Amino acid sequence: MIFKQLKNLFVITLFFITVKAVSQASEKPFSIDDALNLKNVRNPKISPDGKWIAFTVSELDLEKDKSETRIWMIPTGVGDAIPMTSKGYSASQPRWSPDNKYLSFLAAKNDGKTQVWTLNLLGGEAQQLTKIKQGVSGHDWSPDGKRLLLSIRDPKPEELTKDKKDDKKAKPFVVDRLQFKRDYKGYLDRYRTHLYTFVPGDSTAIQITSGDFDDLSPVWKPDGTSIAFVSNRTDNPDGNSNSDIWIVSADNTDKGKTLLQLTKNTNADTSPEWSSDGSHLTYTTITDKEAIWYATQKLAIIPSTGGEPKILAEQLDRNISHPKFSPDGKQIYFILEESGTSKIASIDPSGKNFRRVIKGDISIRDYVMDGKFIFPLLGKSLQPHEIYSFKNDKLTKLTRFNDSIIVHQKKPIVQKIRFKSNDGTPIEGFVVKPIGFDPTMKYPLILWNHGGPVSQYEFSFHTISQLFAANGFVTLLINPRGSSGYGQAFSEIIFADWGNKDYQDVMAGVDYTINSGYVDEERLGVGGWSYGGMLTNYVITKSHRFKGAISGASASLYRANYGHDHYQLLWEMELGLPWENAEAWEKISPFNQVANIQTPTLWIGGSDDWNVPIINSEHMYQAMKRLGRETQLVVYPDEHHGLRRPSFLKDRYERYLNWFNKYVN
Repeated sequence: MIFKQLKNLFVITLFFITVKAVSQASEKPFSIDDALNLKNVRNPKISPDGKWIAFTVSELDLEKDKSETRIWMIPTGVGDAIPMTSKGYSASQPRWSPDNKYLSFLAAKNDGKTQVWTLNLLGGEAQQLTKIKQGVSGHDWSPDGKRLLLSIRDPKPEELTKDKKDDKKAKPFVVDRLQFKRDYKGYLDRYRTHLYTFVPGDSTAIQITSGDFDDLSPVWKPDGTSIAFVSNRTDNPDGNSNSDIWIVSADNTDKGKTLLQLTKNTNADTSPEWSSDGSHLTYTTITDKEAIWYATQKLAIIPSTGGEPKILAEQLDRNISHPKFSPDGKQIYFILEESGTSKIASIDPSGKNFRRVIKGDISIRDYVMDGKFIFPLLGKSLQPHEIYSFKNDKLTKLTRFNDSIIVHQKKPIVQKIRFKSNDGTPIEGFVVKPIGFDPTMKYPLILWNHGGPVSQYEFSFHTISQLFAANGFVTLLINPRGSSGYGQAFSEIIFADWGNKDYQDVMAGVDYTINSGYVDEERLGVGGWSYGGMLTNYVITKSHRFKGAISGASASLYRANYGHDHYQLLWEMELGLPWENAEAWEKISPFNQVANIQTPTLWIGGSDDWNVPIINSEHMYQAMKRLGRETQLVVYPDEHHGLRRPSFLKDRYERYLNWFNKYVN
């Protein structure tokens, strides 16, 4: 008997050794193809009975050279994910009907406008619910399920005519707004987004808000009698950063002329959510107007009939987002951005009993709740974001859309680091060590700067550093001053002083990593996208230590952007008017030090980017070319600030690796 048990144990042990050996043998470095095959899980919505979560999954199709998004759902208990929409078109905004019978979504099928479609959970094809001529941009079911709340842009004259012959002809842009451009949208007109109610089966929707304002983020009151929404209804919405929370009756008959203005803060109040009894709303707010985008976003609560708001966790100097009341109304949950993590925290509506609920080395982008459990959309350093359940203080992964890639990937080492800048300021970041890392060897290093500047690197799957690690590079991901997650003073210190403290911090990070003993200081590269590219520009105009640089979608000659990009208001608030305070603009413009650049630099961006226009890269490329320096300019046609076309994404990854392999490795 004992012999038989020992024999069985030997067989089992041999089996696991064999499986592990086969698994290790099948592991391969992360590749560009792997990066393009990653799926993006987003937008979780829990069913009224708490048994299912609907969500979207986006993936790239290189053959069709486009992306596609489908609706899926998965049990909150045990079970596999089920696709709810078919391939061939993209779907978004999954919403459950209150009776749990239907799953609705937005889609533009058969080359038509985006409309609301519904799926009967008993089976069958999706049915088109709305036929709005200009299309629909948002929808949500009323609590009783008898009607829908729709977000619809005002129709253009040509959208209301039956004759469609002239629809595709180019028309002039007629501009009369102070804020007249927006990346991805183009030139801005006065066709605004307003709210409507719609009864399924009716031919028309009933407009309940109007005016020369956009009405956003609408949410039904739990009893279905009214709707809270966000709008900047000041005299000059383009000339300030204000937004307030308003309430309109769901049965409004004067198109929103009768409204209750709930908040009167002159800064941004956003993300309203009702308490279950409808007595209060929680929301996020900015209290420091002068700090603009460096200000900490705080949590607030206000009676739904009006009155004085109360700031909750006022001493918590960290950004807060996605507030939600618990179903019993006793807690307010929210996402807390903190020191390289995004976690879920909670607080009583009274402002007491703040606690971190889901914490650790994680990055949470979104979440849903039922009466007992939380279901976060959660990522880790070596795991792209997936939906988890959080029950009894334990996280369990529900979706596994990227496991087929990650399981067979050779894993780099991702390590959080802490060091001091040259003035003693504590700085954090991450170092991603290459596959097969050997501490006795010297590796090339890439300093890859994040965008923003008010954002942070987190414990999340960073595709670019994974690619660099698979190709033998150490990657340094630093959260310099200007980053979020470390308090407003930490962010605000670079106000009108870009490329100073943040430059010192990333260079201190480079020195810290070199002093760790495994980096070859003669093989340094630097790069980034958006503000990451701008910080790269400061690095290469101030230092000759780097052998190769990539500046993606970056700014350089800032006064040239005024009226060309979509940041006119923020530029004015931070630097003043360019003709009155030219010195402040020129002081921080890397173009004025372009002659200092010795580093071979790749300038790269989208032709239609009105966030950080390509003119900046053209300026820098032209200057470097005139100076006889090693440089190249790559412009992706019809692309905006973030590239969308899969073939261009692949091309960009290839250029990143080729450039650094040529000049750094």
